[in-house]
Amino acid sequence: MTSRLLMPYRRANAVRAGTPEPVRGSTRPTAILDWEHSVVRALVERIPGNGDARASLRVAHGIIAREVRPVYSVDDLRRASRTLELGRGSCSQRMAVLEAVARALDVPTRVRGLLVDGSFWYPRFPRLKPLVPEQVLLAWPEFLLEEEWVPIAELFGTLTELSATSGHFTNKGGETLFDAVARTAVDWDGGTSASCAGGPGTVCDFSAQVRLDLGRFTSRDELFARHGQTLCLAARTLAEPVLGRWSAGARVGLG
Repeated sequence: MTSRLLMPYRRANAVRAGTPEPVRGSTRPTAILDWEHSVVRALVERIPGNGDARASLRVAHGIIAREVRPVYSVDDLRRASRTLELGRGSCSQRMAVLEAVARALDVPTRVRGLLVDGSFWYPRFPRLKPLVPEQVLLAWPEFLLEEEWVPIAELFGTLTELSATSGHFTNKGGETLFDAVARTAVDWDGGTSASCAGGPGTVCDFSAQVRLDLGRFTSRDELFARHGQTLCLAARTLAEPVLGRWSAGARVGLG
């Protein structure tokens, strides 16, 4: 029931996977990760300087989760500073803010590009399934901590640890992927056990939802420049005024 009509032509038909060469990541500011902006710097100054980069990123994640309201914005190129100024942002935009903060703290970041099946988002839009894109481009952040690349899913513990401590991610209600990683495993590779804490049938393994792994990119700017955004320009222009203010988990009166 997913739709190709709202997707960029080149993404809806054929996408080439990323190159296998190692990607070093960077701490440089980018158009999206504009960490030199005063509003981003103000957030960074609120983080205790204890020398523990992982702990600092966890604090930053908590601030963003509390103070940036989750919405369904479709503009993946929005600057991190603008998301903070608005006080609302999509899952992707809130992750971008965390990446910007990391770079400001001199922690290199990169992203993994994943094409995720649109059905993964059906629980959020049960009455709008025909409008859900066939596949969604997800920029999944990674941080260089103690000379090891750590995906955002393991910022608060290993996937094995997280899968045993709390219920699984349902992709509905007010909790988004950005929020979920602080309490449960979000596994795109199938490395966790068959079940999550929360009872039989609850899973943390979402690898079956991954259509294509596009590889790693130095920044989300590079990923979107190469593969485009999930929605085409016309669809983004029409949808953003509504979805950009629609809170995650809010009910929609359609159908």
